[in-house]
Amino acid sequence: MSAFVGDFTRTFARVHNETCHRKGALFESPYGSAPKRGDKRARTTLIYVGNNPPERRICKTAEEYRWGYLAYAQSDHPFSEKLIIRKASSALQKAVTEVKRTFKDGKPLSYAQLKRLFSPLEFREKQQLTDFIITTYNVIDYTEAIRFFGSYENMLTAMHSNTGSEYDLNERFIGKDDSHYGKMSRILQEQLELNDIHDVLAFSPEEKAMAFQLLRRETFAMDEQIAAFLRTPVKRDRFL
Repeated sequence: MSAFVGDFTRTFARVHNETCHRKGALFESPYGSAPKRGDKRARTTLIYVGNNPPERRICKTAEEYRWGYLAYAQSDHPFSEKLIIRKASSALQKAVTEVKRTFKDGKPLSYAQLKRLFSPLEFREKQQLTDFIITTYNVIDYTEAIRFFGSYENMLTAMHSNTGSEYDLNERFIGKDDSHYGKMSRILQEQLELNDIHDVLAFSPEEKAMAFQLLRRETFAMDEQIAAFLRTPVKRDRFL
């Protein structure tokens, strides 16, 4: 596990830094490992993981959050129209072919590759391609996860009724509402006319200070959340 996490984080950090025009370490501390022994502990942890998005006010229910992948237990296109290749545009057909080839070669999809594949697509097609990529690369054993509850419906009921818990990892959260991060992305992209939200990470200290003030005026986010979003320390004497 340690070797896998080390290899994965190094690979991700390298690609991330290239995309965001930055250097240096990306992750500040080692990962935490907490094996769950027994059905009760596993069940409680699954509920906790599924409920993270609604608890952080990103969505109302666990299955509504695409990036929790819960809805993919029941469908390969839960957030888009069914993809019928013969009826798809040539751009979407080419994108699907490239995704299949990249997956078959055992390689991840890079930021640059994704940007190129999505660029010529309409919104509806982007949703279809997103679902296709998630389904293609998905490694979650839904049958095993559902086994702890008896059925998918029972699992959702448990998540809707309980928050679950994580006893063994000391997680640090800033505030109680993560929906602010999506709002900050939209504001900066619209008002600063950014082509890619990753461009924020390449801002100079002066540009980040200006962005900080903009987000403070336009959102209800905490200073610490804005600073985390901009990847800059909170210096109250500087930003007040």
